[in-house]
Amino acid sequence: MKRKPIIKIYSYGEYSKWNRESKEIPKILDFATKIDCEIGTEFGYVLHIKNGKGEKLTFKIDHPPFSDDEGNLRPPFTGEQFINTNNFEFYLGDCIWEPLDDKLGRWELTTYHNNKIVANMTFILLKK
Repeated sequence: MKRKPIIKIYSYGEYSKWNRESKEIPKILDFATKIDCEIGTEFGYVLHIKNGKGEKLTFKIDHPPFSDDEGNLRPPFTGEQFINTNNFEFYLGDCIWEPLDDKLGRWELTTYHNNKIVANMTFILLKK
């Protein structure tokens, strides 16, 4: 019988700039859910997953209302992450981009495993 994965929030808040091409998780700068931000501020959470090799996480990032280049309201960001080791770290977050003002406000980050919520945090982004 396969062991059930153990999924816990390891850290959350503001992080160092994340290189999306790297397997390295960004470094925590400040544990916080209210974040004074500017262009380039990175925020989110890191999950530590044990016994999850071969499993899949899905995620959703609900963000303040802002439009794409064509003026259409952007839907929540969604995606999936395959767990490829039994001792796995997963970073879910975002980096603030221009224009700043429409990114301020409430961001809710949710991670699911087998359609069940395993992590959920709300961040309030404020102008620095």
